[in-house]
Amino acid sequence: MPPHPRSPEPTRQTTIREVAQTAGVSVATVSRVLNASGQVSAHAEQAVRQAAASLGFRPNLVGRSLRGVRTRTFGVMLPTLIHPVFAECLQGLESAAQSQGYAITLSTTGYRADAEESVSERLLQQRVDGLILTVADATRSRLLDKLDAEGVPYVLAFNQTGHTNKKSVTRFRPSVGVDNRKAAQQMVAHLVELGHQRIEFVAGQFMQSDRSRQRYAGYQDAMTAAGLPTRDPLELPFDSTDVRAELQDLLATRDAPTALFCSNDQLAMTVIRDLRRMGLRVPEDLSVAGFDGVRVGEWMSPVLTTVVQPNADIGRTAVELLLQIIAGEVCMGPATLHHTLRLGGTAQRRVS
Repeated sequence: MPPHPRSPEPTRQTTIREVAQTAGVSVATVSRVLNASGQVSAHAEQAVRQAAASLGFRPNLVGRSLRGVRTRTFGVMLPTLIHPVFAECLQGLESAAQSQGYAITLSTTGYRADAEESVSERLLQQRVDGLILTVADATRSRLLDKLDAEGVPYVLAFNQTGHTNKKSVTRFRPSVGVDNRKAAQQMVAHLVELGHQRIEFVAGQFMQSDRSRQRYAGYQDAMTAAGLPTRDPLELPFDSTDVRAELQDLLATRDAPTALFCSNDQLAMTVIRDLRRMGLRVPEDLSVAGFDGVRVGEWMSPVLTTVVQPNADIGRTAVELLLQIIAGEVCMGPATLHHTLRLGGTAQRRVS
């Protein structure tokens, strides 16, 4: 696995002296404001913060680490805590951090890619020692490009990485997750083995999620290997609470699917609920499978058929990897954890 580079392309950083000149105060005053280390007038503080914001200045996190000044705090940025997969990850993450004497500062983006830079900036302004984050799309992320350029220690959770820089060189960013494409291929192959030939991929905002695209690629792999035609994904909002209209349109077609493969468990559970509200039976009328393996799926009746990824272990491993990066160790590419299939009762053999 290629090593993750920690020598990004050089970029000029605003200095504390430039902030002081813009704000019309001394360097010492800027330092006191940014470090909350002394009395400063409200007027001076406002001037410093406005100057820092307009210049895009943030105290150098790596330089502070080299001086041995640590807050023993990690910043954690997740899309949401409503989705159980992220709550399970956070539980493992927080437990691992506490065992190493670290606290965490958490913020969420609400699945909004445009919020990622501002949310991560707020975390960094709290002088965290590094970041653990899940972004919408790790393959084309301005935020990750910025963190790389500034040398900020970070680890991605759930994202699979491999991005091409301006020199057309593919580089891997530090990340922890499962092989989304392979896992999805195995689940769809299972549905094919059950006799399903018309399988629909259901995703949440497909074009905005690298995980959904990787899982769709796995769906395509399995369908192509079986000699079956692939279908365009049925795309739904991340926060869908009622998908009956979309399902009715899908099932009204001549070649209506006999099985649905959902890109995450929360979406699968929403689909199952709404199919039942429409008077359909799962799995007798339509088989449904998900992806994530959240524990609540085991409490369903029947148990949810899904790809199980070790969500808590992803959080724990992310902490271990971030500590290694902070200590100056080289990150040897992404950490890919083992997944399994839960062959529950929401998918069954197709009866002609």
